[in-house]
Amino acid sequence: MNACYKSQQTIMIRRRVRLFFWPLLALLCCPLDTLAGVIAHAGVELRSLSIPSLRNIYTLRQTQWPDGQPIVVFVLPDDHPVHERFAKDTLGIYPYRLRQIWDRQSYSGMAGAPIEVRNEIEMRTRVRSTPGAIGYTSKDMAHEGIKTLKLD
Repeated sequence: MNACYKSQQTIMIRRRVRLFFWPLLALLCCPLDTLAGVIAHAGVELRSLSIPSLRNIYTLRQTQWPDGQPIVVFVLPDDHPVHERFAKDTLGIYPYRLRQIWDRQSYSGMAGAPIEVRNEIEMRTRVRSTPGAIGYTSKDMAHEGIKTLKLD
């Protein structure tokens, strides 16, 4: 009976170690600076954007840049891993909640729904070619004809 108890105790300790150390290891391997990068058309005058302003843009509350140019919002599909990470980690909103906000705003006629693109390559292409556009990619990287916005 004593050996069985020790075996069960060892299994429980191993489970606890796995539950604690794997998430910790994941955090160490994926630093916070690898969060989604916000990109904009080269003609957008801003160099940085506050998180609340970004949230207002993606919840369709802010529809114009400070210079009066209309904002064209591009998004990846709801189930895309980069979209999920951008919504949760950068905007602080669950993707399903973001979709509810978009649907409510577009059905009420308050704002047009964001334009959905298939993948990050199409995201960069559309942002580069659309004046006033904003989007996001998996990494904060520079691309020709696209401005990377710093988040304050």
